[in-house]
Amino acid sequence: MDNDAYGHINNVVYYSFFDTAVNRWLIERHLLDVMSGATIALVAETQCRFHAPVAFPDRITVGLRVAHLGTSSVRYELAIFRNDDPHACATGHFVHVHVDRQTRRPTPIPAATRDALRTLLRPPA
Repeated sequence: MDNDAYGHINNVVYYSFFDTAVNRWLIERHLLDVMSGATIALVAETQCRFHAPVAFPDRITVGLRVAHLGTSSVRYELAIFRNDDPHACATGHFVHVHVDRQTRRPTPIPAATRDALRTLLRPPA
């Protein structure tokens, strides 16, 4: 099911890889409770550039860093690597907006989450 009719992973799946990488990072650090947390993070924007195909049974690794940390939003930059290739197969970004679970209105990123996200901030150019 991973490979499409052209013999590689379909482009829409890369967005799923991005989503999984970001949310797994947050969940593993107990920063996101998808079932009952007071705040949730909604995807406001994504973008992906494809550089080389990936196909099952390739092994992928996703690199993750924070490019921008705002009051209620965070922009992640991601890169997908295939097997042991040092060159990314795909690169992109993913913007989360933190919102109140009930009202769905933007809310400041919780302090613990903000502190953890700072560890992923891209170094200044």
